Amino acid sequence: MSERWIADRMHQIDASGIRKVFDLAAKMKDPINLSIGQPHFDTPQPIKDALYDAVAQGKNAYSQTQGIGPLREQLQEQVRKELGHSDREVFVASGTSGALMLALMTLVNPGDEVIAFDPYFVMYKHLTTMAGGKTVFVDTYPDFRIDLNKVRDAITSKTKVILFNSPGNPTGVVATEDEMRGLAELCREKDIALLSDEIYRAFCYDGPFVTPATWNDQTLVIDGFSKSHSMTGWRLGFVHGPKHVIQQMIKLQQFTFVCAPHPVQWAGLAAMDYDITPFVAEYKEKRDFMVRELGGLYEMAPARGAFYLFVKAPWGTGTDFVKTAIEHDLLIIPGNVFSSKDTHFRISYASEQRTLERGVEVLKKLAKLKPSN
Repeated sequence: MSERWIADRMHQIDASGIRKVFDLAAKMKDPINLSIGQPHFDTPQPIKDALYDAVAQGKNAYSQTQGIGPLREQLQEQVRKELGHSDREVFVASGTSGALMLALMTLVNPGDEVIAFDPYFVMYKHLTTMAGGKTVFVDTYPDFRIDLNKVRDAITSKTKVILFNSPGNPTGVVATEDEMRGLAELCREKDIALLSDEIYRAFCYDGPFVTPATWNDQTLVIDGFSKSHSMTGWRLGFVHGPKHVIQQMIKLQQFTFVCAPHPVQWAGLAAMDYDITPFVAEYKEKRDFMVRELGGLYEMAPARGAFYLFVKAPWGTGTDFVKTAIEHDLLIIPGNVFSSKDTHFRISYASEQRTLERGVEVLKKLAKLKPSN
């Protein structure tokens, strides 16, 4: 096989640092795994039953590209009640990652710039590259808050999209109402598409979630069932936004993913009626436990949502610290997977309580340990 067969874009995309840790975990005998960004609980039984029923009833062929009618209608009504936008339309996507790809491929021309916030979810940079765009990062260290003056300074004539994630992965930070309103109004003023990734919106522990779409009816929102209902492997997301953008994304989905998995969409309909508040309460308790146990030893972002802590390494680089942690059977993710800086590491507290307790024991030891080299 000739090397020249490989498209240039592929040389701009690195293998995921998270995936490397997953692969390492599979080889370890009894790792303390605080790396995985997915719920530790299984998919609730009524949602499984709805999937089984859909398969048994023969709902196994393609669905409409935009999703089955009952699910779209229920999602549309939910969005209408929350936002009341007359021109806002919903469609069902093949996971939120698929939805993000469709959004960027629909919005971004080669050479366009996409503003994202550092630290960022790992896919943002690479999906932008696939669309032919350039990612422009706005630094949010040390407190991971959005400075609108920095955002305004980053805007150029090539800026097409601002990509925004709250509650945040990897930081767990929830943007304030003022930050969201300011960002929404800035995008409206500059005629820039605002793409709001809201996959963790259910996990807000210290106040209600508010979307930037509240202040900008042209905001494109990405959401889904993966995190809220522990359906990460089921690949079921949805998108809502202005009709003229949604119609273009549906057209693109037709020629890429075709549709979200058909029987899974019927399970998604059941998921909409499932109460997840006990799961959210459990994760709040886990957040409180981790912050209480580690807060005096480590500097970390105020984790008000999602299920992550973004922690400053007490010595060395983030990579140095993670290497030492792995030597102690603790799997965490170095911060440079999500950032241009190598000062932090990410903990996922979406784990069984005993796993968290074991992880805390190791982290307490490591806080006072300096490697010999």
